[in-house]
Amino acid sequence: MIILDTSAVTALAQGHKTLNLLAGNMARTPGDRLSVPSLCLMQAEANEADVSRRVLAYSSVVVDGLDMVASVSVGTMMRDGYGGPDTCHALYCALPRPEFTGMSILLTGNEDAYPPGVITVDIDSPGMLGFY
Repeated sequence: MIILDTSAVTALAQGHKTLNLLAGNMARTPGDRLSVPSLCLMQAEANEADVSRRVLAYSSVVVDGLDMVASVSVGTMMRDGYGGPDTCHALYCALPRPEFTGMSILLTGNEDAYPPGVITVDIDSPGMLGFY
């Protein structure tokens, strides 16, 4: 699963070349989706108007909702000092889950916001799509 945090959501909405290419490629591949934690989408929209409209226009983007278990987990992460609501929801989405058995990749503009052990990829890294 590929997850976009607040910085990646904002970059996609602003026309980030690599993220736009990724979103377009994933739209042509059945079953591939870019997952956006709802609190990341909320924070991106709070920071800049119309971000959600531009990001949700991509058919490859799905929003990961905040259900009961996620709410408790995200709240616990916040209390334990892992970051704000959006960062903790992105972190929660990157954790292993029964419905997804593979490794999650968290695309971000701020890799330092996440603890060791979380697979993060900087959206501006030259190798993000396999190009060096």
